[in-house]
Amino acid sequence: MPKRVDHAQRRAHITDALVHVAAAEGLHAVTMRGVAAEAGMSLNLVQYYFDSKAKLMHAALERLEQQSHERWSSRLAGLPQPPTAHAFIEAFCAEALPNDEPSRAFHLVWTSYAVLAMTDPELAAQPFVEGPNRLERQLTDVLRQAQADGELAVDLDVTVEAAHLLAMSHGLGTSVLVGQRTAEAAEAVMRHHLTGLFGLPVEI
Repeated sequence: MPKRVDHAQRRAHITDALVHVAAAEGLHAVTMRGVAAEAGMSLNLVQYYFDSKAKLMHAALERLEQQSHERWSSRLAGLPQPPTAHAFIEAFCAEALPNDEPSRAFHLVWTSYAVLAMTDPELAAQPFVEGPNRLERQLTDVLRQAQADGELAVDLDVTVEAAHLLAMSHGLGTSVLVGQRTAEAAEAVMRHHLTGLFGLPVEI
């Protein structure tokens, strides 16, 4: 009897291979042939699942995003339930920084993809910004609920603050990737901002 192929697992294996190549050589250096070699598959088989490099890159980005959300959920599961808005966003900030190999790979691929999409029409045609938009909406909802619960100032524009948090996490993540500061120093910057945002006492 022929062996049943798990197509979802095979697609995931291919996207993981792209991430391994990109983390070692940079996303700009990725080729379909190189991904096939990393995955231990034929080029034709990779092209069966992904008929262009742009679609493969975008699929890898979506998989990394999913894995990042799973790590974030795991952080939240380890907190007293239900977590406060401050704890929820602090967990986001911790996950948003490249402080280990999985999160470093995510930031490296995401940043590289963003740069390449600025000049590559095929990459730009993929729905790249929907991931950050989803995250920004999620942060806005949490901040709005915190405001309703009295945890945040009533005059705070939560949509602006959500955009601020996302932009700050991306900027600090890049600063860690290029060696401007350590992940610990970046986390301290984020904690300092959250302390002021939620009106918490400053640690001495």
